[in-house]
Amino acid sequence: MDFQRKWFARLGLLLLVFILIFFFLKLRSIWVPVAKICVVVLTPFMIAAFITYLLHPIVEKLHENNLPRWFSILIIYLLFFGGIGLAFYKGIPAFVVQLRDLVENAPYLTNQYREWMDSVQKQTSTWPAGVQNMIDEGIGAVERKLEGLLEKVLAFLMGILNSVVIIALIPFIVFYFLKDIDTIKKAAWYLTPRKWRENGVRFLRDVDKSLGGYIRGQLLVCTIVGAASSLIFWLIGMKYPLLLGTIIGITNIIPYFGPIIGMIPALVIAATISMKMVFILFIILLVLQFLEGNLLSPYIVGKSLRMHPLIIMGALLAGGEIAGIAGLIFAVHVVAVLKVSLVHARNHFAGLKKRPVEPVKER
Repeated sequence: MDFQRKWFARLGLLLLVFILIFFFLKLRSIWVPVAKICVVVLTPFMIAAFITYLLHPIVEKLHENNLPRWFSILIIYLLFFGGIGLAFYKGIPAFVVQLRDLVENAPYLTNQYREWMDSVQKQTSTWPAGVQNMIDEGIGAVERKLEGLLEKVLAFLMGILNSVVIIALIPFIVFYFLKDIDTIKKAAWYLTPRKWRENGVRFLRDVDKSLGGYIRGQLLVCTIVGAASSLIFWLIGMKYPLLLGTIIGITNIIPYFGPIIGMIPALVIAATISMKMVFILFIILLVLQFLEGNLLSPYIVGKSLRMHPLIIMGALLAGGEIAGIAGLIFAVHVVAVLKVSLVHARNHFAGLKKRPVEPVKER
């Protein structure tokens, strides 16, 4: 009888959950507008929290070297936002000019690209029908992916310009986050139910240990690779060096597949110039990726994730299928958090000895 009661209780709970989900979806006309407002309001705070997470360890390092906390915050704050401001001041005009030039020359580049594709198809016309069909399908897929790329980039830039007020708030929010970080920690400690405090702090520390160094290192590596690519493209006379270097830097954050994705726009533009430029660019990109994979990443990023490459590849494939480029960028981070969650769940249910956690103290 007890066994049957447990199963009836579980079925009743499951039925209640489905009913709640049904009513939740039916009332979407009410909560969706509220959710959109919440997203707009919370977005600058989330971005500021992420920047604070990146800068806080550096502030702590300076503070540990006998610098006053306010002075440490001021140094890092000015260097970070001053560097970003200078990069935007110098880079955005050049970026916009190159993007405008690319849009204006799109018909010419398209014709050049079509001629190149036609020559490829003619050269492969004697190949077996199956291989020829695969090549045609591949070319068609690439063309479909490239069709709306410029419109999406322009829409993204316009969205940034429309959100200039929200973006302007972020530096001020970051300053107060860095200044009052201990107060925020203490408030979070006392607002969390007592039975969850120690496990919660232990979980967050393990996530930071696994993911924090990787995120900071990967962002630094992407910045170096993007800047180096732009400089080299400019030196060899490649069109749109800043634009293409930025794309390579951003996509480099995606493990394994990112460099390939970043190469495609550069090689497509190079194909409209000459096959010699394609060859030169291909060699340069290979050298950059070799240096990044064998020098920059091992020393800057290290092996903080401690995950097998097959797991990372599987996460990237799943993330790309679920959410496209955004899924590729965040897939590894999600898997790292899930890994820590599974370890904590196993330790919790196995009843393993817990490490002591000190409560947050006032300074």
